[in-house]
Amino acid sequence: MRVYHFSEDKPESSYLMLMSDLLEAPVIHTGEWQSMDTSASQAHRTHEIEDVSLVWDQVPSHAFDTIPAVDFGWAREHFQERVSGEPLNPAPSHVRWPYAIRDNADHTDGNDVFDHTYPERFWPRFANEGNERYNGRQVYTPHNGIRFEYGDLGDVVELLVRNPLTRQAYLPVWFPEDTGAVTSQRTPCTLGYHFMQRKGFLSCRYYIRSCDAYRHLSNDVYFAAALMHWICGEITSLTADREMKLRVRPGSLTMHIASLHSFTGDEIRMKDRIRQVSNEA
Repeated sequence: MRVYHFSEDKPESSYLMLMSDLLEAPVIHTGEWQSMDTSASQAHRTHEIEDVSLVWDQVPSHAFDTIPAVDFGWAREHFQERVSGEPLNPAPSHVRWPYAIRDNADHTDGNDVFDHTYPERFWPRFANEGNERYNGRQVYTPHNGIRFEYGDLGDVVELLVRNPLTRQAYLPVWFPEDTGAVTSQRTPCTLGYHFMQRKGFLSCRYYIRSCDAYRHLSNDVYFAAALMHWICGEITSLTADREMKLRVRPGSLTMHIASLHSFTGDEIRMKDRIRQVSNEA
């Protein structure tokens, strides 16, 4: 396992070290990308580091300061979609995703619907309402699990208010329907977020199975840090009129990545970004 510590005042130092280490990492070729066959594409070979942990002892007061190279305009918009309370699919910001190929046509069905979106996974209770699942069965609303109704991001916040010291505040993004990718569908890179409150601080452990360092890493870190800020604000708001007011601030963030990778076809872009971040530091 490799661990990279990010300081609040100089996050670019660890970022540059991580990107440089990745370009020196061994190359593998999985033969697919986002459930599409790429076995004939040499550009889809990847430098890969397994089991990477990124650690912030204290998330900065502004989530954008957490790490360099965030795609600011799109990331701000898409984060608001994630916390909107609506299971958006498609999420409107997808048309402004800066790395889109063919307007994301390879990842949607005939109705521009994606196999999954993060707003759907954050707010799954009424996702796909009134439509049919891929197996043709009518959707029931709200969705039910084996014995209980689905929870959502709002329920995670309510749990943190109801039991501030809980160890159960986990927001899953990987669902049972992703297991085995039985229809060769795209599956989420994020597995889930685990939150705990201790001594007035909210910590987060962010588990992710696969992360493209060039396109997604900085944005994924931003989304986790912004989510911590958002949850802290929701806790304060929900308890403002209660006898026991809760005020919590973002604390530590640890991101565990099973496969951090960059495509060999992006080597020039990666080196350009390293130079850009280094010059801005």
